[in-house]
Amino acid sequence: MVEEYAREPCPYRIVDECGGAFAMGAIGGGLFSFVKGWRNSPVGHRFVGSIAAVKTRAPVLGGNFAVWGGVFSTFDCSLMAIRGKEDPWNSIGSGALTGAVLMARAGPGAMVRSAAVGGILLALIEGVGIMITRMTADQFKPVMPQMPPDPYQLPPTPKPAKQSETDWANTQPTFQ
Repeated sequence: MVEEYAREPCPYRIVDECGGAFAMGAIGGGLFSFVKGWRNSPVGHRFVGSIAAVKTRAPVLGGNFAVWGGVFSTFDCSLMAIRGKEDPWNSIGSGALTGAVLMARAGPGAMVRSAAVGGILLALIEGVGIMITRMTADQFKPVMPQMPPDPYQLPPTPKPAKQSETDWANTQPTFQ
């Protein structure tokens, strides 16, 4: 089970994730709109067209992301309170419910398709997160420090034999 230790309580988490989702949507939408505005503008006015596209579309995409993040966080916190535990199933269910709620105006068929896509997408994200956590778990496993051997438990070492002066002279390097 993947656990996050530094998560805020639910009311603050919803607002926090709305803001984070808005920032992601605005930045990503700004970059996408800049490129799209550059490509769709005439040759002499590409930069001006890009800036106009960013000013027009980036806040809208940021708002769409913020709505998605807020609804998702609301369902995530609700499922956590109902089930009494925080696990990947909450995120998967929240993704499915969010997809369904956001497509409610398009009809029941669109709601079911969007719920399936939301649930599958969040299941893939949670599955990859669990897989990465399990693959890297060995890196963080506590390792017992290597202690030097106790000298009292070592077998006795034989005493070195005395060398004669001639042997000692042969082991010394000679400089010529």
